[in-house]
Amino acid sequence: MRLTQSMCTIAECAPGGDGCPAARPRLVKIAVVGGSGVGKTGEGTGGGAAGGHEGRRSAANGCLCLPAALVVRFLTRRFIGDYERNAGNLYSRHIQIDGEMVAIQVQDTPGVQIHEHSLDCNEQLNRCIRWADALVIVFSFTDYKSYELLGHLYHHIRQLHPGNTVPVVIVANKADLLHIKEVEPQQGLQLANMLGCTFYEVSVSENYNNVFNAFHLLCKEVSKQQTTSTPERRRTSLIPRPKSPNMQDLKRRFKQALSAKVRTVTSV
Repeated sequence: MRLTQSMCTIAECAPGGDGCPAARPRLVKIAVVGGSGVGKTGEGTGGGAAGGHEGRRSAANGCLCLPAALVVRFLTRRFIGDYERNAGNLYSRHIQIDGEMVAIQVQDTPGVQIHEHSLDCNEQLNRCIRWADALVIVFSFTDYKSYELLGHLYHHIRQLHPGNTVPVVIVANKADLLHIKEVEPQQGLQLANMLGCTFYEVSVSENYNNVFNAFHLLCKEVSKQQTTSTPERRRTSLIPRPKSPNMQDLKRRFKQALSAKVRTVTSV
């Protein structure tokens, strides 16, 4: 099956309704980031001899972290192994968070590489990170280079969001292929703890629950931040309204008239 750009309109209306809800729901924007060559277009998935160990390793590393697959799995509950190139496309879904309908926008991003010990990030990726309310960093248990990117990506995110309030989760894909792993699960957990991120082990191809849980956690964190950071309308309600110019003018005239009357009585 092949993912095409028409996917952008999936689930834009609340599930079970006849149309889009009249009241605009809370909006949560999530960007998914990971290494380049991570199977966004399905490259390398057919390599290797069928059933051979090297063939399995080639197939696993051909797909690597599959950020696009992670996004599609969350949106559709399905795993699709072959993709049109679609980095930068925006996908939508509505879910309920604590009884409130929330509109989620998820953006797949261009992959990154390490070049001379620093991240090679283009401006499109930087715009995606700045746009996001929360981020998912994806790596693969079967590719150590994708694991090495984690710290670099995390610190790059914090540079673009200096307030240090944007929630970030780390997702380790290929939990079903630990027999050919290059990264131990404990390594991912320890690094996530060091960075202060929640850590999820997932198999995009075999399991939906942890994929959903990662996005659900981010939505809850962003919703909590949006609720506690008082909106402008709440702030303005605390500011006293300016007095009407007409009323002030009437008071001034009344005082002038009163003063004139007092002077007249005194002179008499």
